[in-house]
Amino acid sequence: MRDPYTFGHQHRVALLAVAIGKELSMSQEEIDIIEVAGLLHDIGKAAVHAELLVKPSQLTVLEFELIKCHPQAGYDVLKDIPFMESLGKDVAIIVLQHHERIDGTGYPQGLKGDAIEYESKILSVADIFEAMSSHRPYRPAFDIESAKKELLNKRGKYYAPECIDACMRVIEQNHNDVSCLFKPDT
Repeated sequence: MRDPYTFGHQHRVALLAVAIGKELSMSQEEIDIIEVAGLLHDIGKAAVHAELLVKPSQLTVLEFELIKCHPQAGYDVLKDIPFMESLGKDVAIIVLQHHERIDGTGYPQGLKGDAIEYESKILSVADIFEAMSSHRPYRPAFDIESAKKELLNKRGKYYAPECIDACMRVIEQNHNDVSCLFKPDT
């Protein structure tokens, strides 16, 4: 409702994260957790001023610092919801960590490597691929090859290699047809 440019982003991220989880042979329970986390990963953006979400130009350093608060805000919303416990994994932590990078350069905690939940590593790959391959107010969508190249360039630095590799296989299995990836029946 607040950001028409990214309408459907969470749904598409969840679908891609589920496909990556399946490619990694995760259990159905783990895939269900990834799906819920994907659907909720940007809930913290409700705490961000709407004009920042739809700004038609690059964010300033200060504006980006405000955007970087959304994983913590999402965690704060989700951490006390009782049904989350029934999933068997802390979805709030996965949401909190979805912008962490394996080299420690992510946010909000600057976590590194194994300190990041595996599901968060999958979610971060799905999130960045979907964001790059979709139009944003400040830039057009990347073409699929450019988005893949960007992910591959950050493989092992920002993103877990096995998650990048699984994402690449999912994309290739769908013949680079991103719209195909984001349909619930795939």
